Amino acid sequence: MIYYANEKSDGSFSENELHDAIFQTLEKIGVKKKILIIPPDITRYHSQAGILTNIIYRYYKDALKDILPALGTHSPMTESEITKMYKGVPAGLFRVHNWRKDLITLGEVPADFIREVSEGKVNYSWPAQVNKLLVEGGHDLILSVGQVVPHEVVGMANYNKNIFVGTGGSEGINKSHFLGAVYGMERMMGRADTPVRRVLNYASENFANHLPIVYILTVVSKNNSGVFGIKGLFIGDDYDCFRLAAELSLKVNFELLDKPLKKVVVYLDPGEFKSTWLGNKSIYRTRMAIADDGELVVLAPGLREFGEDKAIDELIRKYGYLTTPEILKLVDETDDLKNNLSAAAHLIHGSSENRFKITYCPGSISKEEIEKVNFSFAPLDKMIDKYNPAELKDGFNKMPDGEEIYFISNPGLGLWSYKDRFTE
Repeated sequence: MIYYANEKSDGSFSENELHDAIFQTLEKIGVKKKILIIPPDITRYHSQAGILTNIIYRYYKDALKDILPALGTHSPMTESEITKMYKGVPAGLFRVHNWRKDLITLGEVPADFIREVSEGKVNYSWPAQVNKLLVEGGHDLILSVGQVVPHEVVGMANYNKNIFVGTGGSEGINKSHFLGAVYGMERMMGRADTPVRRVLNYASENFANHLPIVYILTVVSKNNSGVFGIKGLFIGDDYDCFRLAAELSLKVNFELLDKPLKKVVVYLDPGEFKSTWLGNKSIYRTRMAIADDGELVVLAPGLREFGEDKAIDELIRKYGYLTTPEILKLVDETDDLKNNLSAAAHLIHGSSENRFKITYCPGSISKEEIEKVNFSFAPLDKMIDKYNPAELKDGFNKMPDGEEIYFISNPGLGLWSYKDRFTE
């Protein structure tokens, strides 16, 4: 059922319009006594989930008992991050998802189904796991809040990914990431119907019907003044709600270029991107746009680690970003990657497959560390001086020396490709 669906062709929703849309929708849903919100963490700061969560809090007040950020394997939100993203919402409502311990398995997606949707590339079952708060918390409404945007693992982010990955467990996260990686990112990104999404939909339809989940989905874009706003708002409890949001996101968040790009420069906001686990969105989202023998320059002032999880950080440092065949061979031959398919998938995602050069310019990681994981290195201060993000505009820029670059101020907000590489 779709409770609300609207998109703005001539701008974005004002806060008053969002307030009215949320209040009217929650009134349709009816009186509830105990509410759980599952919003994104700070890595989805621009999703506008902070504003929406504040509006929901104002509507329900004391009936809102719990807020569980959909961390997946990300680090827990700090107090300052909660204050920044969820201004006006009491910090005491926030809970931390422990993706290794706080789990209930709702059911198992059978191996033959996954073998079929993966075209025979993987042959394992998949546990539909969620945080136990969703099942044991006694909530009569669960509001899953988040942004639909092109995504490297599932094709289009959010909807039931927010539940089964955002509040899921290590095995489910590992296996879903690996499924997407071996099927092929370039066959997935920007598409609503993918093997990973089909697995999540199977889990929703067969194991999660008893959970009172309603999805509040945004599609976000940045205007010419650099201000982020909600172009589309979709609220419902079924796949059609997600489908409508995905269709709009493909129009709003996807840049289809006439020619491949020789040099792409991506800036990673230090408040949002502190690891290559997150920062490699600069690779995922641009790989279909970059020319053979081209270069991706990643300006990463906040970069201080590779993996947000200590075990994954160690695996990234140990093996580095290699080609897909090399990583698949290591998965077959080594127990540590075989037992951490999420890390293996990430190493595949972060590779250019030796097709183009990746130059990282980190804030707090050494040249030796960067080169050991198979990236090229350049000093941040030197590259910031040459490619100043404060002076560049998103899209094509002509530098003083005549060099043409394509600049992206936030890779998490879109997908870029040239026409010959993307077919719907």
